[in-house]
Amino acid sequence: MRPRSNAAERDASSATYHGHRARGHSARADAEDSLISWSEIQDVELVIVRRMQEFGIGAHPSMFHGTGFDLAGLRDWQPGDRLSTIDWPQSSLTNFSPLITREFDQESNAPIVIAADVSQSTRCGVRGEPIARGIARAVATFAMAAAFFQDRAGLMTFDRDTRQLAVRPRVGKHHAMHCIEAYEDQLLGRGVTESASGVGFAGLLRTRSLMPVISDFLFEDPHPLLAELADLNTSHDVFLVMIDSAFAFELPQFSAGWIEACDVETGRTRIISSADVEQLGRRVREWQDTVEHAAHDHGLEVLRLGGSGQQFHDTLVDFLLERKQLRR
Repeated sequence: MRPRSNAAERDASSATYHGHRARGHSARADAEDSLISWSEIQDVELVIVRRMQEFGIGAHPSMFHGTGFDLAGLRDWQPGDRLSTIDWPQSSLTNFSPLITREFDQESNAPIVIAADVSQSTRCGVRGEPIARGIARAVATFAMAAAFFQDRAGLMTFDRDTRQLAVRPRVGKHHAMHCIEAYEDQLLGRGVTESASGVGFAGLLRTRSLMPVISDFLFEDPHPLLAELADLNTSHDVFLVMIDSAFAFELPQFSAGWIEACDVETGRTRIISSADVEQLGRRVREWQDTVEHAAHDHGLEVLRLGGSGQQFHDTLVDFLLERKQLRR
């Protein structure tokens, strides 16, 4: 293979491989496998209970107000809902199957609407650990934390071009589990959204919401997304959760001097040198640094996360707890 010219090398470098969306290596999760296991979800729940129970129970007044006073709507009753919230007249219209319960809302009890990235790059990884697994863990943490505080939780999914409402905000642990499953279904192409795509985030939010945006942010051009989120932040509480993704591109050394790599987002192929392949992890890290700085310039707060385990969930829970304290 003939080496490329210096000009071509500069072009490849200046493009930063367009965020390195899945260059050369992809660990695609099997369609039947779950990104997060039931035991991991139980671990998430234990972390939330341990870190948050001092703020939600005890003899002292709770810093969180529970259900609000303004009627937000009606929904089917779920195990764990208070009997006092059952709307008996409405339930009689359905012959009490199902029971209908009332939802209430207030300023400090705004719903948590999670925006989770389902771009092709999130399927990339090494040793069976795709980037999407970190996103799924974050979705599980936010959804289970919302259930703990009896906040409504919903799920939106997005990629570079589309915004979709996967799960409408509701209350309860079973609903939190539904949010987790819905993210997996959307990522693996098994789910059907409750709302059509083609609209922005603002068109999918009905009330003021706390909105964590979880992604690797390896978009070819992240600035339109950041500008959209900055505008949304004027009426909602928006913050970014960036999953450190350099690990997914730290590949073993290749004996070949030139490698043909494919961009999973666009389908474009490119011939790159083995030396460039060895630098992919570093370039991904630099790209995410650039996106983080750009987000700060747009007035958006960024929480950057890597790894897994208890520290991952502790960091998310502490951040959410701080956020709720500010909303008192």
